[in-house]
Amino acid sequence: MRKQVVLITGVNGEIGHSLVKHLSENDGCDIVGLDVMPMDEAIKPFVSKFIQGDILDQMLLGRLVSEYEIRSIIHLASILSTKAEYNPETAHRVNVEGTLNLLRLAVEQAAWQGQSVKFIYPSSIAAYGIPSLAIKNQLGAIREDDWNQPTTMYGCNKLYCEHLGRYYGRHYKQLAADKISHTIDFRCLRFPGLISAVTIPTGGTSDYGPEMLHHAAQNIPYNCFVRPDSVLPFMAMPDAVKSIIMLEKAEKENLSQVVYNVTSYSPSAEQILQITQKAFPNADIRFKVDEKRQNIVDSWPAEIDDSAARRDWNWKPDYNMDRSFSEYVIPGIKNHYH
Repeated sequence: MRKQVVLITGVNGEIGHSLVKHLSENDGCDIVGLDVMPMDEAIKPFVSKFIQGDILDQMLLGRLVSEYEIRSIIHLASILSTKAEYNPETAHRVNVEGTLNLLRLAVEQAAWQGQSVKFIYPSSIAAYGIPSLAIKNQLGAIREDDWNQPTTMYGCNKLYCEHLGRYYGRHYKQLAADKISHTIDFRCLRFPGLISAVTIPTGGTSDYGPEMLHHAAQNIPYNCFVRPDSVLPFMAMPDAVKSIIMLEKAEKENLSQVVYNVTSYSPSAEQILQITQKAFPNADIRFKVDEKRQNIVDSWPAEIDDSAARRDWNWKPDYNMDRSFSEYVIPGIKNHYH
């Protein structure tokens, strides 16, 4: 008997840290973690089996098929927006071809098991592309199908993988003589900027928020690369984990769409600065705008509409802006560095 497991890629990352802890402690599931880097000591107690390897390695993924019965795949591994701009072709390989490899793995698993395999895919507000700041400032909360013209390689990758997931879930090999009855149950979340009290940001365009706090806690000067009036939607990491688990558990018949926005609050960079200075009075933070990165931020919505998630699977964040910083982020960061 092959062992039933949940496969989590990119398990060492910001979301992975919080997710494996929650799943292990609350759901008691066996987790196979996959990451290109050696396993972080902090997550060792929560992962049944860790595999250091690349999602582009088809031999490695083939081994997973033979050794495990994978009931769900939570695909977190990716090259984020800022890093992706420095090497777009590598980002495309990892973000798209790696996702394609995992979708193929899920289809094989579904065929073996005779039932669909859940595939949870965190996407991003990078999938949006608003043509100008003037238009952004006029818009209200943006729905999933609005303004899907991303300006970054990361955003292009994410939007395309959303479509790939829809294809694999609903239309895979639709001209085959024998209709494939068991394919994948693909479900996607579009995340705003995420703020973690535990892990240090790793190259996202929305990372100016958490970077302010992490630098201030360590007494390291920080140049914020966006204007004070820049606004993006954000969410506390526990809510990101909560949304993944809620969507994974939602009854399929209740889901009216494949891609769901989730969000919590939309502060300006100035507001995050004020919160940081209140918590860390000696914080040395200045605004030194990087026009190129600013342009990316300006192309992303200030607010996103998550009414579909609220309606279909009762999504609601636990942390508003005040609670997010006062109860989670600031105490967690202070504890992390002292």
